[in-house]
Amino acid sequence: MSKDLVIRLDDRLRAKRESFDKIPVVDIAPLLDGSNKQRVAKEIRWALSNTGFMYVTNHGISQLSVDSVFDVTRRFFDLPTSQKMMLHISNSDVALRGYIEPFGENTDPGITRDLKECFDFGPERSALEGPFFGPNQWPSSLPEFRELTYGYHQKMVDLAKKLLQGIALSLELSESYFETLMRNPISIQRLLHYPPQSGHIREEIIGIGAHTDYGNLTILAQDNVGGLQVMNRDGDWVEGIPIPGTFVINIGDLIQRLTNNLYLANMHRVVNTSGFERYSIPFFIDADFKAVIEPLASCVTDSNPLRYKPVTCGEHKLRRFAASYAHLAKAR
Repeated sequence: MSKDLVIRLDDRLRAKRESFDKIPVVDIAPLLDGSNKQRVAKEIRWALSNTGFMYVTNHGISQLSVDSVFDVTRRFFDLPTSQKMMLHISNSDVALRGYIEPFGENTDPGITRDLKECFDFGPERSALEGPFFGPNQWPSSLPEFRELTYGYHQKMVDLAKKLLQGIALSLELSESYFETLMRNPISIQRLLHYPPQSGHIREEIIGIGAHTDYGNLTILAQDNVGGLQVMNRDGDWVEGIPIPGTFVINIGDLIQRLTNNLYLANMHRVVNTSGFERYSIPFFIDADFKAVIEPLASCVTDSNPLRYKPVTCGEHKLRRFAASYAHLAKAR
């Protein structure tokens, strides 16, 4: 083996291999079919209060649907850079739709540069309406791309709403609790490509720097390459090993705020030392732009006093994005 292909990780980038139950696996079929919603809610509560992450099985999305999006994702990122840059996210202003080149977004600015490229889109709009809502950009050289990926986005919206019903039940709320906050929710479907890294890998450049997600809920489809790392309560990084047929679910800042820190928006990152190209397909759903998020009264106690002031979903999310994108600096 060539000397420069030997991977040497900085100690801060090492993840522990631990059994899968460190990131729990939840069968959500009884939530989706209504046969035992409370059992699933109980498992969700344990997962989100202890890890902020879970794998879900029996989620109702066919493997064929997932595989078709992975296939067109690989083909998109194989396009010439010049074609991808024609769809650059800066074209969309604050709608944040389009292509992001390597190092074009940095989720842990000041510490890490993100070695990844992305493509983002969301609910179709004919014109720019404001932050997170505007026209999508589509690659003309892949005519099937739009139908496959947008259809997948719509399936993720439906699944996310079901999962949020389970989260509501886990908090002893009405399962319809989130509906009033999500009449026109912000959602982002992202496609990701992480080139492999070799040599001496340091925290300054990895796939994606340590961060929490910004909104309500993330649904992640992983390929079989691996590289996701999740921080446990001891401050150790644990591998989010791909499990076939599952999605990785995690919550974002807004659910942590809503639960007054009862539920954890956990730190995570990606380090791709596999020697292979890594692709993943995360879907993010939040609340309406003007929806006010504040701690639930049931989550504020003498032992857990009020920790957050009210914030609107859109303002919080835009502030987080503005720290990552140069063209949004004016929005800070």
